[in-house]
Amino acid sequence: MIKSINRRDWLKSGLLIAGGLVASPALAFKSSSLVNHAGKSLLREYVPEFGLNESRMLARLNANENPYGPSSSVIQIIAESISQGNRYGHGDAATLIDMIAEKEGVSKDCIMLGPGSTDLLEKVAITRFQQGGNIVSADPSYMSVMSTAQAMGGTWKPVPLTADYSHDLDGMNAAIDSATRLVYVCNPNNPTGSITNAESLKKFCLEASAKAPIFVDEAYLEFLEKPETQTMVGLVAEGKDVIVARTFSKIHGMAGLRIGYIVATPERIESITSKVRSTMGLCVTSLKGAIAGMKETEFLAQCKAQNTECRDYVTSEITNLGYNPIPSYTSFLIFPIAMEGKSFMKSMYEEGVGIRAYEMYGKSWCRVSMGTHEELEYFVETFKKVTKA
Repeated sequence: MIKSINRRDWLKSGLLIAGGLVASPALAFKSSSLVNHAGKSLLREYVPEFGLNESRMLARLNANENPYGPSSSVIQIIAESISQGNRYGHGDAATLIDMIAEKEGVSKDCIMLGPGSTDLLEKVAITRFQQGGNIVSADPSYMSVMSTAQAMGGTWKPVPLTADYSHDLDGMNAAIDSATRLVYVCNPNNPTGSITNAESLKKFCLEASAKAPIFVDEAYLEFLEKPETQTMVGLVAEGKDVIVARTFSKIHGMAGLRIGYIVATPERIESITSKVRSTMGLCVTSLKGAIAGMKETEFLAQCKAQNTECRDYVTSEITNLGYNPIPSYTSFLIFPIAMEGKSFMKSMYEEGVGIRAYEMYGKSWCRVSMGTHEELEYFVETFKKVTKA
């Protein structure tokens, strides 16, 4: 059964007072910096600088977390596994790899585990850019791999998204040159929530992977209606130089447990694991939780249905207020706001609502993650109050 969090229960519990969410000096912004994630990006993020205990938020909608997970059976398995914390989890890692390989239709030497997909993104960047080179990606997009590539001495070749916020695949293909060490595609994309047509992306990967490895980040794939028709993992089985990333952080509700994986050709996996370690970064609780989580088909279906319901609700409410959100295929929604981003974020946090605020395309934007319906009702109520819509 999926857990539900009732905002009225929160208010009755006195967390608002106990956490000091409104009046506490800890909520005051020392400063609010705009972080440009990769030097030239169209995307810049407002970063609040205050000491807030996020566990005491009335609506924690800033991190694309699944508010319903892990499932009760996964929690039980994890709790029981704590007593095995004195042992390495190599056997559990092998079991999980076998399960993933069967699910994805590849051999087990095509799988690499890691503590979340971001860790794997960064490990790929570390191993690919030790001798420099460039990375090609969309802009805006999830910046972790680009930032790591630049930190390693590489350069970034950003290609702006198209007018409908999909990847400009022709532009990205044209940007690949002899110095390109990696091409990154986040689909569905973060932070825009938009999607690129699967058939077009597959055609792109088939052609471009002959020139450079293509990293397709599918962290939000399971929120799609028919994810099996949208994934690029079949290209790995065909021997193409494509790396596909997945995570247990999103629909499985295991963000804090840190586990994910990539699927790639055995040669590509070996090129990474020969330089950085894989399963040594995982603990038995995460591994056993992931093993149990892969069997939770009913729970995952419930999470997807509730995510869709909540996303439709917020989209409708925000649209009715006169805003124009980007159609989302993920567990979050982003839309431009008329209010200046720094002031908007400060006001939302002071009301106990965690969101993300960006500057993008010369405008301020709000990104709200999908929480429970009660949390999102409070978000809408607070948004109206803050923006005086």
